[in-house]
Amino acid sequence: MSNAENPYGSDLVEAADVGMLFDMKRFALHDGPGIRTTVFMKGCPLRCTWCHNPESQGAAPEIMLSAAQCTGCGTCIKACPQAAIRATQSATSTDRQRCIGCGQCAIVCPTSARTLVGYRKSIPDLVAQVKRDVVFFDESGGGVTLSGGEPLFQPSFAAAFLAQCQARRIHTALDTCGFAPWEDLKRVAQHADLILYDLKILSDSRHRRWTGHSNALILDNLTRLDALGKPVWIRIPFILEMHDDPDELSRLGAFIANLNCVEAVHLLPYHRTGEAKRQQLERSGTPKLDVPDERAVAAAGERLTRAAGQAVVIGG
Repeated sequence: MSNAENPYGSDLVEAADVGMLFDMKRFALHDGPGIRTTVFMKGCPLRCTWCHNPESQGAAPEIMLSAAQCTGCGTCIKACPQAAIRATQSATSTDRQRCIGCGQCAIVCPTSARTLVGYRKSIPDLVAQVKRDVVFFDESGGGVTLSGGEPLFQPSFAAAFLAQCQARRIHTALDTCGFAPWEDLKRVAQHADLILYDLKILSDSRHRRWTGHSNALILDNLTRLDALGKPVWIRIPFILEMHDDPDELSRLGAFIANLNCVEAVHLLPYHRTGEAKRQQLERSGTPKLDVPDERAVAAAGERLTRAAGQAVVIGG
């Protein structure tokens, strides 16, 4: 696959038997129906300004540093094989260009100020973990949700894992931003009983500004997915600064109204959990966004409901 065909460029991770994850959440209630186990895969092509899980964006393992826990003892400096860590006035900092994510600094850190985010997991091991909660899935109508990051960043692994779950009669959901080659989305979607599809905004210029990429592929993929008849839940992050023109929400709702596969629409108000994580990743330059109040969220939900022709769920 050439970079012209592949929106991920050279960063695409392609492996069928081992995947790169960064977290796994049991007893999740907001990633599809029932009680679910959500598997978070590492790597994402978008760079959403508001991202709640910035540690999911990079495809490789990386270090998170809690400055409040760091005593500046220097143990990590001695352990780093890349000489990527230096002392600061009150703690330490990491040269992200030199760091290879080996995790040696996290292993020796006496206060656990440094943690390694990202680990490899084989499909048999992951399925074994998921099977522990089958009784909860069966009783609640739940199952497994593959999220991220972006699962389609690792399409072969995603398809194989969901297929293994379906073979065990476990309900499967794919949570995707839709920014992937259609053939990858189609291949993975055939093993998903439900698609959770993220839609940000219809304006291409605004989408580029807030995510770093055009939304043309995302909208085209959703239209193609609709033709397949796959059940879809639309999930819309509500960002005051991005949706400052109310008509944008109306246009988004009108687009959704023309789709046949949409079973639910969820409006997800922005929250600030990602800010602390960005600090721990030692990233700067991200603008601070406002958290919408209840009145703004309610107004946005009502506008979307009118345009989409179905009740919009707040949260979830």
